[in-house]
Parts: sequence; structure tokens; C-alpha cells
Amino acid sequence: MPPTDPRWYVYMLRCADGSLYTGVAKDLVRRLDEHNGDDRLGARYTRGRRPVTLVYAEAARDRAAACRREHAIKRLDRRAKRALAAGWRDG
Repeated sequence: MPPTDPRWYVYMLRCADGSLYTGVAKDLVRRLDEHNGDDRLGARYTRGRRPVTLVYAEAARDRAAACRREHAIKRLDRRAKRALAAGWRDG
């Protein structure tokens, strides 16, 4: 099945404390603004760890695929997550 538009994305953020947060969104720019904003739209986890920066993103064909990939990334150890982010920046 070809990707639909707009696509869903799975993304990883680096928080100010160095921790990593993984989520899914349709609009990465809007979601990053929500995570860094003063409103309550960002995730509870990131609210106390601002600012956050985008370190990885990948497109998925639909929300279900994005959520499956999110789950797979969350199961990785920290070293593997950091390697994923490093490869995204370098690629």
C-alpha cells in the first residue's frame, strides 16, 4: 500500500536532561512546538525536561505502522537509540 498523505511519523526527541522521548505525530513541526510550548499539549514527560530537540524522525504509511515502529524503538536500549539518532543526522 502506498504512503498516504499526510504521512504519520515516528520521532525521537532529546530532552534537556539528556533523556530520549519517542512518539508519533502527523505534523512534526507542530508537535515539537507543543513539546517545547508553555501550554499543556506536550507530553507530561517532556514538560519538565525542556527544551527538547528533534534527533530522529521516520515516515510511516499510517498511524498503526507509526505506532508499531514507536513500540519497536522504545524497546531498544539507549545505545541503539543513540546510534539510530546519530545515523539520522549523518544520513
